[in-house]
Amino acid sequence: MADDKDVLRDVWFGRIPSCFTLNQDEVTEREAEPYYLLLPRVSYLTLVTDKVKKHFHKAMRAEDVEEMWFEYEGTPLKWHNPIGVLFDLHASSSVLPWSITVHFKNFPDRDLLHCPSSSVIEAHFMSGIKEADALKHKSHVVNDMQKKDHKQLWMGLQNDKFDQFWAINRKLMEYSSEDGGFRYIPFRIYQTTSDRPFIQKLFRPTSPEGSAHTLGDLLKEMCPTALPPDGEPKRYQVVIHGIEPLLETPLQWLSEHLSHPDNFLHICVIPVPSD
Repeated sequence: MADDKDVLRDVWFGRIPSCFTLNQDEVTEREAEPYYLLLPRVSYLTLVTDKVKKHFHKAMRAEDVEEMWFEYEGTPLKWHNPIGVLFDLHASSSVLPWSITVHFKNFPDRDLLHCPSSSVIEAHFMSGIKEADALKHKSHVVNDMQKKDHKQLWMGLQNDKFDQFWAINRKLMEYSSEDGGFRYIPFRIYQTTSDRPFIQKLFRPTSPEGSAHTLGDLLKEMCPTALPPDGEPKRYQVVIHGIEPLLETPLQWLSEHLSHPDNFLHICVIPVPSD
């Protein structure tokens, strides 16, 4: 793997200033002040919001509190997607801090998965890592790891420990020189304009002739509407971790450096904001 630790660090330590306010329909015993937090882009909402829950619990009676869930401008936020993906998909053109509404009632079962404990998040996260390794290495790397290695990946994410996480994750990013890259690139493409949760198909990092596939090649095949027809103005932004990588960027490099901790490249295709 290319030793480009600065990029890995920048990705890991990306933060989104956020303001949590209690939904006005919630029953409180006293006024609930907003709660401000720097959210890690690479984590999950339900993993980093214990302080938010405790803050609002203080203003509420225990019998008025059910499972906490979050919403942005009427859209329930899917905790099983990384925080950075949720922001890029729904709020990237909004002013900061990101204004998130907190609910303790009327859980939207049709839109969200329940998350009763952190073990649910851990299971979801590890299943992503295993799926990504099946695509990259036929599961060889994950299967060769010990249980404590799996735990170290999870604890690194849970406790925001970059070095602890990458000491194990680097093994998942390796490949032999004769392979020249991963077997397939683990990716998901999200669109606000689609009812599908995401696009995910098999795609190799190199062409049959051996040339490196780029981000543009992936989009051309998987999501052609993201690319403007020749001579026409750009209608969509292609965003990974809040930035627009060049379409000429090799997919293998992106997969090694801009994947989330679950080892997937999460790509958001969002309409260009109108002035």
